[in-house]
Amino acid sequence: MKYLKFTPLLLLFLLLLAAPKLKRLYHAIYLFEEDRIVENFRTFNQHSSTSELKASTKPFTYSKGEIIDLPTSFKYAGQSFDTQEFLEATTTTGLFILQNDSIRFEEYYNGNTETTRNISWSVAKSFVSALVGIAVAEDHIESIEDKIEKYVPELKGSGYEGVRIKDILQMSTGVRFNEDYGDFYSDINRWGRGFALGRSQDEFATTLVREREPGTYNHYVSINTHVLGMLLARATGRSITDYMQEKLWDPVGMEHDAYWVTDDEGVELALGGLNCTLRDYAKIGSLYINKGVWRDKQIVPETWVAASTVADAPHLQPNNPNSKHGFGYGYQWWLPDSKEGEFMAQGVYNQHIYINPSTRTVIVKLSANHKFTDPDYIPSKAGAALEFFRAVAKEIGVQEAVPIAL
Repeated sequence: MKYLKFTPLLLLFLLLLAAPKLKRLYHAIYLFEEDRIVENFRTFNQHSSTSELKASTKPFTYSKGEIIDLPTSFKYAGQSFDTQEFLEATTTTGLFILQNDSIRFEEYYNGNTETTRNISWSVAKSFVSALVGIAVAEDHIESIEDKIEKYVPELKGSGYEGVRIKDILQMSTGVRFNEDYGDFYSDINRWGRGFALGRSQDEFATTLVREREPGTYNHYVSINTHVLGMLLARATGRSITDYMQEKLWDPVGMEHDAYWVTDDEGVELALGGLNCTLRDYAKIGSLYINKGVWRDKQIVPETWVAASTVADAPHLQPNNPNSKHGFGYGYQWWLPDSKEGEFMAQGVYNQHIYINPSTRTVIVKLSANHKFTDPDYIPSKAGAALEFFRAVAKEIGVQEAVPIAL
């Protein structure tokens, strides 16, 4: 009778303990709904644990150049797209265009502003790559030819055992993983539900198994970037946030506070949990277009930037039969089939940082496209975004060539 008497109290106590996790799970399930997605993408700190990055003590503000007109249209896959309709079709929340490190265009949409901190999704992967490059330069990591278990021993016995750090950077681990966001039962969605319930990301990584020989096939696996986060934490003895604050955020003059979404153990969502402003996303583009130099100081090693943005094996080349992807791949950077050396950071739901060294153009596009998982919705395609960016870079060249009346 005593047990029955206290059961309602016990049940209430258990429900109170579970409430935050259930709230996060509810938020995760409805994260991409059409009427919520825009607001959800800019308010992750209201629903998740976070780790804060503070604005640089010496913030850098871009100078303003001659403002350009966007091209009225562009072509992709044999079709012509109206630019404004494309921006609306992908629910663009911010568009920022730099050329020669000067602002050529800056607009915010759907309620976002200059100070809005927006989720990066997989754009964060390119920031993590920069941190790995810095850690290598500082000898925290002896070589990217090392096997990952040298630094992260808990991965022994998993699909990651025996995999080079380089293969993890290049999304060529051979680990089995289904990254289909449109499939409720996919590995990435299974991971997402576990994350919402507070389960350890580190533990999840240890459950993955080998599918192919590492270093032979390009297969995008987001958990690979979490493993790079584990590497950074073990090798440096510091959290990603702490290391990033000192080595990247402060030196590059980030203008605003930012944050990483974390799990219940305080571990950053390295594969896509960075939240910052449009201008601060652009700064990694500026850093890389300038070969890792920021205001005369080498932040990321020049050799790392060069190696990161080249496909150095056949399976990493664009449209290779030993790849699941049309783009090529570097060290957490996407590499289009290009004669101009273009490279991109990309995240789901149409987050992009496009970098064109030949025109010295950096373009950041943030979006909240609720139709992203529809395979037949052409505006969502990475190739469509690429052609839009190329049209913008070309337009900059044309408008610069026109004499200005004095």
